[in-house]
Amino acid sequence: MQVQARFDGKIYHNTLPTSVSPPSGYGPLLKRYLFEKAEREPKAPLGPFRADAAALAAPVPADALRATWLGHSTTLLEIDGRRILTDPVWSERASPSQLMGPKRFFAPPLPLDKLPKLDAVILSHDHYDHLDAAAIRFLAKTDVPFFCPLGVGAHLRRWGVPAARITERNWWESAQLAPDFTLVATPARHFSGRGLTRNNTLWASWCLLGPRHKVFFGGDSGPFEEGFRQIGEAYGPFDLLLLEIGASDPEWANIHLGPDEALRAHRLLGGGPLLPLHWGTFNLAFHAWRQPVERLLEAADADVPLLLPAPGQRVDVAAGPLNSRWWER
Repeated sequence: MQVQARFDGKIYHNTLPTSVSPPSGYGPLLKRYLFEKAEREPKAPLGPFRADAAALAAPVPADALRATWLGHSTTLLEIDGRRILTDPVWSERASPSQLMGPKRFFAPPLPLDKLPKLDAVILSHDHYDHLDAAAIRFLAKTDVPFFCPLGVGAHLRRWGVPAARITERNWWESAQLAPDFTLVATPARHFSGRGLTRNNTLWASWCLLGPRHKVFFGGDSGPFEEGFRQIGEAYGPFDLLLLEIGASDPEWANIHLGPDEALRAHRLLGGGPLLPLHWGTFNLAFHAWRQPVERLLEAADADVPLLLPAPGQRVDVAAGPLNSRWWER
């Protein structure tokens, strides 16, 4: 039986018992924030990084599978003749206010107005580091369709996206981007909310099923063995997996994977080239900003094809593993 989120008429619930509050309490968390000495932000400025806007604007070949990581969970995918953007965040801060909150370590490698024509925008959930109101308002002026979990469409409509361009889906529900291209909202173990609200919208991962290639975009999720196993059995193996590795901590181990659990999810999903997301862009945890990728490299077996491009660097997945080591420079 496929795992399902539960909606009680007011809020959504994870399939598994999932704690968002730290088990040790907020007092110890504050103490760690004040006194732990990890290098949570780069000591020297990063970048500038530059994506090749002209190359990205060229027609996408019908057999292409390429990815350009723009920071955090924002990735421009070129797959089977289409361009798909995930979780667009361009603002300087992942916060309800641009005056305070987590600040970007580097400027976006591709300005919003240099984005090529998109075939779809896919959203995993409505947290500020995944759903940027300013970016949505800009994209609302184009004709791109949006695909999102249940409830997230209300945000989009408020920011100017016409209802006709919004498709909302529950877990395991599909939508046709084209007759030969299917998008499927799939399970994740996380939570949602902006401001004081929590869990009144759904969170999801997504399967992008083109005529030649299949991509898994994990969004945010904690460990979810049954969910990942079912996704892998239904739609895997994938030609590319995008999984989060950063902003993890034992105090919120239910809602973020971290490097080790990302590798476990990778196995459950059926393996394949892995491009890690959700690290190296914002200070959202207590670990050093480089720790997620360094631990991933340490823990990954030799048979895990890792794609570790610099921000804005276009990756041709068929070319094989890539390690730019940009964080060491």
